[in-house]
Amino acid sequence: MKSLPIWLRDDGSVVSCTEKIKVMRENFEEIKQITQDALEDGLLLEVSETQMREALHHLIDQLVNPYQKSKAAIEKSYPN
Repeated sequence: MKSLPIWLRDDGSVVSCTEKIKVMRENFEEIKQITQDALEDGLLLEVSETQMREALHHLIDQLVNPYQKSKAAIEKSYPN
């Protein structure tokens, strides 16, 4: 797998914990393999490669952040 980015927190600081980076690497390796398998299955089932790629991008765009801070919490974190 190509090298992954340096992971950053919302405040721009670097996530440097070895275990956290290991989990992220493992997650991305799993995601890559699953999406590769899905792409190949689609192609074998004669689905357009372009449509498969668009569908996979759409899937990612539909992911929801269950930990997203509310606007009030963000404003409290950054007082004027």
